[in-house]
Amino acid sequence: MDIKANNPDLKSWIEVKPESDFPIQNIPFGVYKDSKTEHNVCIAIGDHIMDLQRTHESGYFNNISLPVNVFAREHLNQFISLGKEITGLVRNRISDLLNNENKELQGHAEDKEKIFKLQKVVTMLLPIQVGDYTDFYSSIDHATNIGKMLRDPDNALLPNWKHIPVGYHGRASSICVSGHSFHRPKGQTKAADAAVPSFGPTKSLDFELETAFIIGKKTEMGESISTENADEYIFGMTLFNDWSARDIQAWEYVPLGPFLAKNFASTVSPWIVTLEALEPFRVEGYKQEPKVLPYLEYKGNKNLDINLEVYIQPDKGQAARVCDSNYKFMYWTMEQQLTHHTVNGCNINVGDMMASGTISGSEKHQFGSMMELTWRGADPIKLSDGSERKFINDNDTVIMRGWCKKGNLRIGFGECAAKVLPAI
Repeated sequence: MDIKANNPDLKSWIEVKPESDFPIQNIPFGVYKDSKTEHNVCIAIGDHIMDLQRTHESGYFNNISLPVNVFAREHLNQFISLGKEITGLVRNRISDLLNNENKELQGHAEDKEKIFKLQKVVTMLLPIQVGDYTDFYSSIDHATNIGKMLRDPDNALLPNWKHIPVGYHGRASSICVSGHSFHRPKGQTKAADAAVPSFGPTKSLDFELETAFIIGKKTEMGESISTENADEYIFGMTLFNDWSARDIQAWEYVPLGPFLAKNFASTVSPWIVTLEALEPFRVEGYKQEPKVLPYLEYKGNKNLDINLEVYIQPDKGQAARVCDSNYKFMYWTMEQQLTHHTVNGCNINVGDMMASGTISGSEKHQFGSMMELTWRGADPIKLSDGSERKFINDNDTVIMRGWCKKGNLRIGFGECAAKVLPAI
């Protein structure tokens, strides 16, 4: 797929450091606020944000059919709902405006002052109004590890796992943007040697290294999406931390799955990287055996080479990297997940969020949760300050990062970070 804004030779007239997540080839969308702006849609370029409402008001999108206040919104939903033809034109136009060979905006000091701001002086908001949220369970190494721990090591995967992308409907109201904090959740747990459960704060708070994709096109009830056209319905991707209280989950998950163990908080990165920006990083997926049913078959490279990292930062100490994984370890693709989700006629809406499930590789350093990294607490990990962790402590901040790299081109997602406060 030849996408103009993806040209790896493009250079921006705004400085972009080599290690930046946000070169001119990225153009991820988000929403910001500051002391003078209640909320406007923006994109990231280097260390700056570009206010798209101010850009629109200044006439730089005059050749694109856009509603007057489409960028003066608290969320991206209305912009995304315009469709990929329009959002693609906007991305290409931004690319043109940022091109170091284009003088339109580059040579207009007054407009530049209104349109560009440093990221460090603005506050990023939750980019999407999330109507519905689905969490999948699609990393074969993660599912195998959990099965070994909790069930029969010789039969770690349940019989359905290689036949369907397993998922469940999660809680959308407690999805928060990177930079938030939350209190340690409470609930019922039951010790192995106890006759009855007890109530209190979780002792086994865990992160789950995930990504999420954002629905950009709605369907009606009764419609189904195929693997062939699924990409038409996916606007882009974010990083996602699906926090989990493992001890609460162990007691409650039979027979209907997680409830209080998952609904207290999830964290997303503030930037949505478009599917178009990620196209250069497509790679071959797993060979799926046994062969999937015809509706889940697909052609071409549908996986993505996204490097993923997790850091734990104590309240007073340096952040320590505890996980180094990659999205390409996913067994089930986004296209298969979306196809299966809608095969029964389930309708989807713009802004719906669908998370990957914990992403783990086959090596220990690639495990995407503390449950796996410490093998359910039996093998604690050491942080930079010498302290140990079985699970996440109060006042720890968990930071996730993700990026794609091909030659000199690097496309990133920014940070997905949240701090755990003591229970109240």
